[in-house]
Amino acid sequence: MSSAILEVENLNTWFYTRRGIVKAVNGMNYSLYAGECLCLVGESGCGKSVSALSLLRLFDSPPGKIVQGRVLYNGTDLVACSPDRLRAVRGKDIAMVFQNAQSALNPVFTVGDQMMEQIKAHDGLDRNDVLTKAKMLLEEMRIPGAARALKMYPHQMSGGMKQRAMIAMSLSCDPKILIADEPTTSVDVTIRAQIMHILKDLKARRNMSIIFITHDLSLVSEIGDRAAVVYAGKVVETATVTNIMNNPSHPYTSGLISCLPDISSGMKRLPSIPGNTPNPLNMPAGCPFHPRCSKAMEICRRVEPGLVHIADDHTVACHLYGPGAGGSR
Repeated sequence: MSSAILEVENLNTWFYTRRGIVKAVNGMNYSLYAGECLCLVGESGCGKSVSALSLLRLFDSPPGKIVQGRVLYNGTDLVACSPDRLRAVRGKDIAMVFQNAQSALNPVFTVGDQMMEQIKAHDGLDRNDVLTKAKMLLEEMRIPGAARALKMYPHQMSGGMKQRAMIAMSLSCDPKILIADEPTTSVDVTIRAQIMHILKDLKARRNMSIIFITHDLSLVSEIGDRAAVVYAGKVVETATVTNIMNNPSHPYTSGLISCLPDISSGMKRLPSIPGNTPNPLNMPAGCPFHPRCSKAMEICRRVEPGLVHIADDHTVACHLYGPGAGGSR
């Protein structure tokens, strides 16, 4: 595999609130390679979206703060770089499609004005060239009447059109990395299929690297090359999508896969993972998953497991593997 275009090393993003410190991202580690789609998978509240916002420091500060870690983009640490350098990377080299297009788009400006502002900020083209490029991007997103759509305000667009306009805006400066934060959450199944097709087509034609954030494992198997399973603000398992789906090693990953519906099984009730994700204000000692884990051992209640390699390109953070595996329950 080629060298990593993006490396996230021990990233910690905490929010300092009146109730205490919310450790939303608590030791995140993963790599992204050129031309691949890496899926960040996990339940709501496990830190996927905050970790993506942390890459470009897009969270509110205060209360949020990156207290530790590095985000290396082609060797440049985005955590330590200057605000001017970071602004040059945002939108140009690394772009993001936000989960809620309705709140991400400014309601008092037309979609065209918002697209053209970003293009002019990074490319320096004249108005006619910017307008032409914006129209071509909407056509690429299969938005009918692209010239008319440029003059529309966000409230005049359907949910699917807004989401595709957001994707077009994120592509306006030809980024090397696209972060897609649950881009299909607020659309129907037909538009979801169109968005997934667009993302796969972009990855193939532009050799673009994608970080795809989702809780839907069916989408992971459709678009992903590798998957990183996230729980309690950190990655607990990383492998190719094939290995994740066919050979899950972490009990949490196995639980997520078992929750997928299977029409051939004849089951009337889907299994579920007992309990809830831990409160980030008060994380449990040891492995954060142990209160919900059917395979928990005594060591899981005391010692937090580190990531261990169990095969080529397959890592897992679990006491069932590595030194001391299989300790007393």
